[in-house]
Amino acid sequence: MEKLILLLLKCIVFCCTVEAVFEDQVGKFDWRQQYVGKVRFAHFDTHVQSSKKVIVGTENNVFAALNTRTGELFWRHVDKSGPEGNIDALLQHGQDAVLVVGNGRLLRSWEMNVGGLNWEVVLDSGSFQAACLVGQQDIVKHVAVLKKTAISLHYLSNGHQKWIENLPESETVDYQTVYSGGNGEVYALGVVSHSHIAIVAYSLEDGEIIKQISVEAPWLSNIQASCAVVGQGTLTCVDSATVSLYMLDLHAESQMTQIPLQSLGLEVTPGFHPVLVSTQPNAARQPLSEFFLQLGPEHHLLLQLNDGQIVTLRDFKPAMLASFATTGEKTVAAVMSPKNKTACSLNLFSAETGRRLLDTTLIFNMDPNGGKPEKLYVQAFLKKDDSVGYRVMVQTEDHTLTFIQQPGRVMWTREEALSDVVTMEMVDLPLTGTQAELEGEFGKKADGLMSMVLKRLSSQLILLQAWIAHLWKLFYDARKPRSQVKNDVTIENLSRDEFNLQKMMVMVTASGKLFGIDSKTGSILWRHYLDNIPSNAAFKLMVQRTTAHFPHPPQCTLLIKDKDTGLAALHVFNPIFGKKSHITPPALPQPILQSLMLPLMDQDYAKVLLLVDDQYKVSAFPSTKNVLQQLQEMASSIFFYLVDSSQGRLSGYRLRTDLSTELIWEVIIPTEVQRIVSVKGKRPNEHVHSQGRVMGDRSVLYKYLNPNLLAVVTESTDLHQERSFVGILLIDGVTGRIIHEAVQRKTRGPVHVVHSENWVVYEYWSTKSRRNEFSVIELYEGMELYNSTVFSSLDRPHAPQVLQQSYIFPSSISTMEATLTEKGITSRHLLIGLPSGGILSLPKMFLDPRRPEIVSEQSREENLIPYAPELLIRTEWFINYNQTVSRVRGIYTAPSGLESTCLVVAYGLDIYQTRVYPSKQFDVLKDDYDYMLISSVLFALFFATMISKRLAEVKLLNRAWR
Repeated sequence: MEKLILLLLKCIVFCCTVEAVFEDQVGKFDWRQQYVGKVRFAHFDTHVQSSKKVIVGTENNVFAALNTRTGELFWRHVDKSGPEGNIDALLQHGQDAVLVVGNGRLLRSWEMNVGGLNWEVVLDSGSFQAACLVGQQDIVKHVAVLKKTAISLHYLSNGHQKWIENLPESETVDYQTVYSGGNGEVYALGVVSHSHIAIVAYSLEDGEIIKQISVEAPWLSNIQASCAVVGQGTLTCVDSATVSLYMLDLHAESQMTQIPLQSLGLEVTPGFHPVLVSTQPNAARQPLSEFFLQLGPEHHLLLQLNDGQIVTLRDFKPAMLASFATTGEKTVAAVMSPKNKTACSLNLFSAETGRRLLDTTLIFNMDPNGGKPEKLYVQAFLKKDDSVGYRVMVQTEDHTLTFIQQPGRVMWTREEALSDVVTMEMVDLPLTGTQAELEGEFGKKADGLMSMVLKRLSSQLILLQAWIAHLWKLFYDARKPRSQVKNDVTIENLSRDEFNLQKMMVMVTASGKLFGIDSKTGSILWRHYLDNIPSNAAFKLMVQRTTAHFPHPPQCTLLIKDKDTGLAALHVFNPIFGKKSHITPPALPQPILQSLMLPLMDQDYAKVLLLVDDQYKVSAFPSTKNVLQQLQEMASSIFFYLVDSSQGRLSGYRLRTDLSTELIWEVIIPTEVQRIVSVKGKRPNEHVHSQGRVMGDRSVLYKYLNPNLLAVVTESTDLHQERSFVGILLIDGVTGRIIHEAVQRKTRGPVHVVHSENWVVYEYWSTKSRRNEFSVIELYEGMELYNSTVFSSLDRPHAPQVLQQSYIFPSSISTMEATLTEKGITSRHLLIGLPSGGILSLPKMFLDPRRPEIVSEQSREENLIPYAPELLIRTEWFINYNQTVSRVRGIYTAPSGLESTCLVVAYGLDIYQTRVYPSKQFDVLKDDYDYMLISSVLFALFFATMISKRLAEVKLLNRAWR
């Protein structure tokens, strides 16, 4: 009996785990791209000469291994977001990588081949400063971690702590770096700003203080930015104020030696802070005596410390970037110099002599639509003739990684800016020339009947020619091997498909780089980098003109706003080709408070963008006479709102005929009690198919479809779990009337909101029950429709009926959005991004406030699901099956030409695109539709009809002769 029960349980488990898409559908309508983010640390795997790995630690708290041949991920570990998962240091020894994570909270060791965790230890509390490998007698066995008040030594084999010591005078001394030269001592170096340097030497064996000295340095404030250890333990610093090098022997001397740069014939570029770059190839040995000194943005020197004297080995000017690399016992210096405006050259030099190595020139062609080179990571290796070869990974300002080998062949490129997408839009692809010609028949006025006939014949000939060319291409490609058939998508061959399923995805990233991506394949078709973007900029992307207005090109406008100053700028471009528009956007000298797209169009079919500055003055783009005249005529019907969350103010304004503004309503939310978290309106491209719901008794409950309704979410400022709450206000954006107000007590955020049709769904955390909950609000006008033709916020005498219900959700969520279709006929689904990386498609019918607790005949007639407080997560609801989307931040939905199909893009650390069918594919034949069978049946019926007809005629003829 027990075996039977166990077998039954196994069958249930297996049945639950096989829910998935069919194998032949994987990757057919969807794709995923994985990223790591902007690289902070990078180390090539030098343990084996033929290794193909580069280990990276990024600012997105990602630790990963990339294939140096293809750029693809070998493995990836995504840590917690925020300071808790921040990678503070990355050290490499052999096949192990040691990480310090979370401001010195954790020390981890990873095995680099498969990305497995060797060990993890929790470090003592304290702010992290630095870490280094510690070796002795050519063997590295320890790692030292320097905190604000203590230094500890750990074994590399298991992470166990060997010793920990408090730092002397840590209240006044700012200890910033740690150093070990393989002589059995560990040095902690600190500074008292503009006073002196504190040096403490610890014994490797027991942590006993061997030496403690203080050296005057009134010019020094930051050791990590100004100093480096060179040669036999000599601390070398550079100061821009005194224009001098300072040297201190950590083993013997007690005062610093000053060497003016002028005595070496050197000069610092005005306004530039000099930088020192040294290298220590082996942690169990002293650093090299050679080091780089950067004196300007394009000026580097290779210097050597020889018996206390500084010797200039080579002067590199111009030189943008310089880096050291080691292979075996050879150390080389790689220097990148500008060749012209579009290319740079890299060369290898001997680190010991500064002599240029022959046949090491490499050309790096800069992308005119990308950023300048920012970092250089060099992979050096020994060739068969014992000469040094190298490959290089270049990181640019736009976070792009480019891997190059000699003589300049780009092996791969990774656009890591796409790991931080902030906003996006989908734009319809343009018509082909043939389609445009055919459309032109209906848009142009013909001279007469004969002219229209001739135009139709010419269009049909063009279509026939295109069809024959397509058939010939298919026949020609069929004769080639499959590997030689190219199906690359380019801008030139992009055109709208039959059902408008293929679109252009325009993505804006936090680094200021814009991308045009084909939604069908995920190929990047164009890219454009915007210079001088503020680090805290906010972006708003708007489509002013689509591809529907041929021959006018489509037009997008990107509003870039500095969050600190409020100053903004406009970037106008063509979303299909990525080229900057010839239209000059207006200058915006005043901070911008609000921007809104009006349904008005200029003579070129571009929608009007209205901008409101801090003086409440309005400017329009484009601002032609035609547009200004339309604005004056429609000024009385143009309303907008402003939100000031710091003061808890929500204000409504109206546009006057002289294009000034008038305050018409204001809602004040007391900031000492609660704060405004978000304000959510309805999407302007959303369509509602049905105005009401048919009840069980065949009556109609009409929806309250207010296009001006705003959902304002607030949170309490008191975070105590007994007094915290989440509130939601439904406010009419034209009149300021509060339609409904709801409060969930003993709850807190983060709150995620979806506002669509006549309903609002929001999710929050219940501190009382310690769980995530959904609340849904639906608004209805009642059994009678007040105005069936047009909705007016100024003419609404009756308040709507409000229904509300709450549900328990078994997981926290990252983001939420509703599906969108062309006509709004298809059922709505909520697309929920989970922290686990899954994208859940939850039918809106499960979040219906009319779900009855007790089932009645009428509720059965309406197909209402009986109320159950728990919402279960079904495996078949995941639209991305096993394609995990890490740290999903947003979900974008767009309609297609098929009413049953909604296009979905989920973006975060990864990007995932797919299609969803909330009401199944009711307007498309299935993939396994049996065309042969139905064709055979039709042909058989046709012949049977013809034969039956002939037999009937013969029968009638025979009957007539009788």
